[in-house]
Amino acid sequence: MARDTILFDINETVLDLSSLKPKFETAFGDGSVISTWFASLLHTSTVCSLTNVETGFAALAGIALDNIAARRGMTLSEEQRSDILGGFASLQPHDDIIPALSALRSKGYRTVAFSNSSKDLITNQIKNAGLNDYFDRIISIEETGSFKPDAKVYVYGAAKLGRAVEDLRLVATHDWDTHGAMNAGLQAGYIDRTGAAYHPLFRRPDVYGTDMRDIVQQIMQEDGLIKEAV
Repeated sequence: MARDTILFDINETVLDLSSLKPKFETAFGDGSVISTWFASLLHTSTVCSLTNVETGFAALAGIALDNIAARRGMTLSEEQRSDILGGFASLQPHDDIIPALSALRSKGYRTVAFSNSSKDLITNQIKNAGLNDYFDRIISIEETGSFKPDAKVYVYGAAKLGRAVEDLRLVATHDWDTHGAMNAGLQAGYIDRTGAAYHPLFRRPDVYGTDMRDIVQQIMQEDGLIKEAV
């Protein structure tokens, strides 16, 4: 089977960020600030990719947090800051993740954690989420000096796996990530966890669903391993 290796975005796709909302509620008095913070983090990482600014995802996360506080006329204490950023390592998986990964691995697929975060952070995230037995590899793009959706990071992932890009598929809940993967030559699968419209100008994958189990079934159906999704 040519496409036997699937890359998974981690934050929001595999791991649920909602456990951080109480921490944002405590610090800002508004748990919804988490969405603004994460969007700002992703925006900044993309700007750094386009303008060749070499930095780490964790550093950008801290900067985004400080900027949001400044816009609200606040200064977070070191304790508040550490509580939020430290919580990133202890996120739990969405309920559909373990059944979906188990189904894939039972059919011989290799599963790969693939993230903008540092190798140390992803390793801790996977361990703390109880997912060590569900991923064959962990790949951080930190060595590239860039971030997703820069095409070179997907090519880097393929090189680390010793596979051609067209033999790989990325699954993510971010349309900019699935678009980026497809732009680099990978297949993709999009899981709609928010109900937000997929960007109409982005490449849209043929595998598209609202539950990771459905995504996995579609992949196996496309690869001829099952006759139809159930």
